Amino acid sequence: MSDGASARAARGDVPDYRILVVDDEPDLERLVRQRMRRHIRRGEYGFEFAANGVEALEVLARDPDIDIVLSDINMPKMDGLTLLQQIPDVNSDLRSVIVSAYGDMENIRTAMNRGAFDFVTKPIDFTDLEVTIERTLRHLDEWRAALASRDKLVALQNELDVATKIQQSILPDAFPRLDGCEVYGCMQAARNVGGDFFDVIKLERGRVGLAVADVSDKGVPAALFMMSSRTLLKGAAVGAGSPSAVLSEVNDLLNETNEAAMFVTVFYGVYDPSSRVLTFANGGHNPPLVVHADGSSEELELTGGLALGAVSGFPYGQASVALHPGDLVVFFTDGVTEAINASNEEFGLAALRALFRGGRRPSAREAAETILQAVRDFAGEAPQFDDLTCMTLRVADE
Repeated sequence: MSDGASARAARGDVPDYRILVVDDEPDLERLVRQRMRRHIRRGEYGFEFAANGVEALEVLARDPDIDIVLSDINMPKMDGLTLLQQIPDVNSDLRSVIVSAYGDMENIRTAMNRGAFDFVTKPIDFTDLEVTIERTLRHLDEWRAALASRDKLVALQNELDVATKIQQSILPDAFPRLDGCEVYGCMQAARNVGGDFFDVIKLERGRVGLAVADVSDKGVPAALFMMSSRTLLKGAAVGAGSPSAVLSEVNDLLNETNEAAMFVTVFYGVYDPSSRVLTFANGGHNPPLVVHADGSSEELELTGGLALGAVSGFPYGQASVALHPGDLVVFFTDGVTEAINASNEEFGLAALRALFRGGRRPSAREAAETILQAVRDFAGEAPQFDDLTCMTLRVADE
C-alpha cells in the first residue's frame, strides 16, 4: 500500500473509484466486502449496493461519482437489461459490467449490444472479476483523459497519443488457460494510429472465440469506431453462435449508425479444444497462417466476406479446419506483412513463413513476440505507418 493510499484510508477519504453493485442476492454484499477487503482498505475501491434497477437509478441520481455499475441481469422491479438502457440518461460518464449465469448467452449478447463494456458469469470468480474491473477502469481513465484533452488538441500528434491510449486500454492483457492449447496476442501501436484490435472470448463448452481486426482510417475516429466494433463483436460472439452469424450481426449493427462511412476488416474464429477444429469467417481480413509441426505452412481459405460496415445485409460464409498437435495458427493485421524498410521493401508473407521453417515449436507467446521483433528488425529506422498486431493459437503436442 502506498503512503498516499494509507493516509487516505486512515482519514476515511473518498476512494479512488466508486463501484455500484446491483443484485438481489442478500449475501452478495457481505461476500464482495470480504473478498475485496484489501482494495477497500487501501482506499482503491468503494462499494455501494442496490437490490434492483430501481434502487440503482436512485443511487446514481444522488451520487454522480460512481465509476462502474456491476449489475446482475435477473432482478425484481427492474432487471439489468432495462437498467442498462436507463443508465445513460442518469450518468453517461461510467462503464457497466454485466453479471449473468453461465450459459445465458442471449441476455449477455443483448447486454453488450446495449452498452455493457464487459461481463462476468456466475458463480463469480473473484480473480476474473478483479481483472475485469481493472481493465474497465483502465479504459475509463483513458476515455476520460481523451475527453478532457479533446478541446486542447493543437496538433495531430496529441490526437494520436490519445487514440493510442484508448486503443491499448481495451486489448486483453491476460489470456485464458485452455485444455490442449494456448493463446497469446500483442500489438505495437504506430505513430499514425489506426484501429487494430484483437480479442479472446471464452464461450460455452470450453470453446474460445478468437478475433483480429483492423479499422479503416487513422486517429481518434478510428479508435472510437474500433471500440464500438469490439463491443458489438463480443456481444454477438456470446449469443449469435456461428462465426458467419457473428459477422453478419455486427455488420448490420455497424451499418445502422455508420455516418462516417468507416469499415473494419475482421477475422473471427471459434476454436474447440476437444475436437481441435477451428471454425471461422473472414470479413475482408488477411487470412491467418497455419504453421505445422514440421515447419511447413499454409494460409486458411477465404470465405468470401466483405469488410464490416460497408454493405448492410451481406451474407458471410464460413469454413472449418481440423488442427493437429503442434500446429500454430498466426492471426495478424496487414501492418505485419506490409511493414516497409528503408529500401521501401515489404516484409511480406514469405518472411513470416520463414520464421518457422525447420520445425521449431515456440509457445504461443514466443511465436507472437518473435514475429513482432522480426518485423521491427526488418524495418530498422524506417517509420512505422501502421499498427503491428499478432495473435497466436498453439495446439499442444501429444
